[in-house]
Amino acid sequence: MPLPIFTAIADIRAAVTGKRVALVPTMGALHAGHAALIRAAAGEAEFVVVSVFVNPSQFGPTEDFAKYPRTMDADRVLCAEAGAHAIFAPKAEEMYPPGTVVFVEVPQLDTVLCGRSRPGHFRGVCTVVLKLFNIVQPEVAIFGAKDAQQSIILRKMVKDLNVPVRMQIEPTVREADGLALSSRNRYLSPDERAVAPRIRQALATIESLVDRGEKDVTLLESSLRVALTAIPGIRLDYAEIRDAENLSPMERLNRPALAAVAVFLGSTRLIDNVIL
Repeated sequence: MPLPIFTAIADIRAAVTGKRVALVPTMGALHAGHAALIRAAAGEAEFVVVSVFVNPSQFGPTEDFAKYPRTMDADRVLCAEAGAHAIFAPKAEEMYPPGTVVFVEVPQLDTVLCGRSRPGHFRGVCTVVLKLFNIVQPEVAIFGAKDAQQSIILRKMVKDLNVPVRMQIEPTVREADGLALSSRNRYLSPDERAVAPRIRQALATIESLVDRGEKDVTLLESSLRVALTAIPGIRLDYAEIRDAENLSPMERLNRPALAAVAVFLGSTRLIDNVIL
């Protein structure tokens, strides 16, 4: 029997009633990284829901909403093989009916790193994720560590709004050459794909410096930027080290830190990070 796909809020609510649910929120175009999240979810609850929704409110006017890949047939197969029990794939008008005026923001955390170059992005993310939490009412929600800022912001939203959901963050899944899996990797040309693993190598450079005892954040950020800008065809959006808990600036590594980068290869924006 094919994996059921629900498009109406009332129908997915009926499907999860009385069940212990794990939710994996996605925008579709699923890959092995998503499969790992689904498998993790299956170990946490009896019923796994994968949401597949290309959320218009988190895309800026110049971003790739229209061309973002929609691959539902393949997504359905991957979800079934990874252990999901249902897909929730609503239309935009189901999630944002006419007259919708309420949105969720997490000030300060949503204006740095990706929030600086993508204004309104995290407003859209928080709004749709809170909607999904209210609709599906999961016990646990599974996210990937590659979207580190998103995870930090969503955890803050869950805490401050007393949302009864446990956030579980799973490790980034990578290609054999180190490139973090992303639905946008398919946009890369062969030449761009060939140099893309050097993003992870740049992060490894500062991990090595930290392992040797370096704690000066300015020096580490400078080393990271040098390594990234040496990649052919790359355009740097940001490369920063921030407090891993609250994204505040740091001068020295005296607590866990997030080294986060965003770059463009051609027109494709890629992100990655490591915890120091």
